[in-house]
Amino acid sequence: MGIVCPDETKRIEIEEFRRMLLANAAVHRTKAADEFQNRGQLPSAVQQNRELEEKQVCVTSGVSFVGIAIVNQLLLRGYSVRVIVEKQEDLEKLREMEISGEMRQSTKTVEAVMARLNDVESLSQAFNGCRGVFHTAAFVDPAGLSGYTKSMAEIEVLVTKNVTQACAITPSVRNCVLTSSLLACVWKDINSSTTIDQDCWSDESICINKKLWYALGKLKAERAAWNVAKESGFKLASICPGLVTGPDFISRNSTPTIAYLKGAQEMFRNGLLATVDVNRLAVQHVLVFEEMKNTTCGSRYISFDQVIRSEEEFEKLARETGVDPTRTILSNSTTNSSNSIKLSNAKLCRLMSTVHRCSTEF
Repeated sequence: MGIVCPDETKRIEIEEFRRMLLANAAVHRTKAADEFQNRGQLPSAVQQNRELEEKQVCVTSGVSFVGIAIVNQLLLRGYSVRVIVEKQEDLEKLREMEISGEMRQSTKTVEAVMARLNDVESLSQAFNGCRGVFHTAAFVDPAGLSGYTKSMAEIEVLVTKNVTQACAITPSVRNCVLTSSLLACVWKDINSSTTIDQDCWSDESICINKKLWYALGKLKAERAAWNVAKESGFKLASICPGLVTGPDFISRNSTPTIAYLKGAQEMFRNGLLATVDVNRLAVQHVLVFEEMKNTTCGSRYISFDQVIRSEEEFEKLARETGVDPTRTILSNSTTNSSNSIKLSNAKLCRLMSTVHRCSTEF
């Protein structure tokens, strides 16, 4: 495996040469393929090329905690992965991950491509040639109290909209999997008989009133993505995970973690504070993407491994996140009385049933 970051001029020249060759060969290739298709078979070279094309995908923010886990799972399943980076530091981080072994060793290529997330055309060029896109990007504001401010929520919406628009106008791209958040589902008026599943959406006004900017950003970004998908006829799937955990998650994913836990007291009391392991989540992303090939429309899923219900579990989470439960955002949450409010990940469990045992709450 090697990380490829081609020189732009050379890349353009190679691309033009490739297009010329393809154009010259198109008539002969198509005629031969048609003859074999009529007999129910394809030339091995044509079939191999098609299989390679189907295995080319792109991951935004592939150096993030969730992004690198998805990249590793894709490599494990034989995909070639193109990682979108915005700056030189991200490229260097990607190389460090390869050297350290954090990125899985594979015979497949990981290609790093520079693209501007605020430019649809730049993204479309980066996606060109890929069959699918995994949009995992989250945005941080070091000046914010939680690392994620209201202004960052608006950026999240804009970039997610750009990514889905770029997917819609890029001929090679067929499917997109969006990483949303369980927070886009749980912040709504609820009662003791409520079940929170993939059909639930948070209330924007509640997120604003409680200053839950991470929840607001994920909510509005996901809605924007679905609007683009519906308008363009583009196939989209979204996964709404609980708090993403895993090895060193608080240090490797600190801003989203702290931002997610804003409002943790109320989520815990309502039985809605849930977590999911990053590697399990990555597997789910790939399986959802592969399932999209068998469907005519996209889908939405909720993902979690565990619902935090007891004081002991709550205190363990507090220790793992390095916060003091007696005086910080995890404080004053000593009871969990709304035991009849349920989270359900049954839809994703049905998809995962042949691979992993799921945690489904009813």
